Amino acid sequence: MDRDFILTPWESEGDIDYTRLVERFGLNVISNEMRYRVADTAGEDHFLLRRKIFFSHRDLGVILNSHQSGPGFFLYTGRGPSGNTHIGHLIPWVFAQWLQKNFDVTMYFQLTDDEKFYRDAGLSLDDTYNLALQNARDFAALGFDPNKTHILINSRHMGTLYPLAAQAAKKINYSNTKASFGFGNDTNIGMIFYTALQSAPCFLERKPVLIPLGVDQDPHFRLTRDIAPILKYPKPALIHNIMIPSLAGSKNKMSASQKNSAVYTTDTPNQIRKKINKYAYSGGQESVAKHRELGGNTQTDVSFLYLWMFFEPDDVKINNIKKEYESGSMLSGELKQILIEKMTKYMEIHQNRRESVDIGEYIFDEVEYKNKMRR
Repeated sequence: MDRDFILTPWESEGDIDYTRLVERFGLNVISNEMRYRVADTAGEDHFLLRRKIFFSHRDLGVILNSHQSGPGFFLYTGRGPSGNTHIGHLIPWVFAQWLQKNFDVTMYFQLTDDEKFYRDAGLSLDDTYNLALQNARDFAALGFDPNKTHILINSRHMGTLYPLAAQAAKKINYSNTKASFGFGNDTNIGMIFYTALQSAPCFLERKPVLIPLGVDQDPHFRLTRDIAPILKYPKPALIHNIMIPSLAGSKNKMSASQKNSAVYTTDTPNQIRKKINKYAYSGGQESVAKHRELGGNTQTDVSFLYLWMFFEPDDVKINNIKKEYESGSMLSGELKQILIEKMTKYMEIHQNRRESVDIGEYIFDEVEYKNKMRR
């Protein structure tokens, strides 16, 4: 990656320059025309598109064409369970739920407990499996249709995933994998094989697939897109979101493994309040008088960014907050209190749903899938 910032599926360092990511990765920026087309086809707009939280894509037009006049499409996204779910993980999942609802499509959600076991020396396979079950509760709690949503856990669904991964693995060479991820001689072979396994859900159906995901995951699917036509499958289409920053600020992404960088879906109201007040980077001035004179910086203030990226979907309200904070009439403490109230309310609703959801309704049924494929 560029010298002044690093962004991979496993780490982030420095200020992420999305313009340079677009150029380096060859991404397609989502134009207004494309956003309007998605809204027209879906029957409504989504604030994550409108605010360019989802900012780039690969073959989104192909997906819309297939929906309108072809075989349709299905959705796929996932999570590497290294810890509790944090609010950054929710962004592609919330958008995926909106896509499922408005396009009436099947959703596959892959929990890569094996990859996190390979990656983290401190986690056993039992640990990552148990974390996968907890992460699955967060995913299902967002309102996915249980009749059209299938949660796959790698260590439990190899009977379906491995034959597909093997086909992909045979076509992905080590040279391209090493170049994409910077693997060295000390990289374990589980990590080297992992991209093939993450590719497998793309081939669960013969129709096109759309994957909502953080842009940090794009390297896996660039490799998948290269080999999909060789396997006689459509290239997976991608739609990328920007990374939610850590509590400490800058453009570093939130990390599940750094407790004080993240707000988790399991946090209590008291934990949320303490984290925002103590750790959320402020774009305010060094004194009240100076803040009243110069105003706050909404481009760096984490509380504002969390509201803008997720917790305040109302455009009128977020624009009023922006205006008041930048003018100096709203202080940093007041902005933090708005976020605390919004976040606490959201988490209370989410946690109630999380506790009541029946995960069994969502777990992928290998027998049912095999019978479906035979028909």
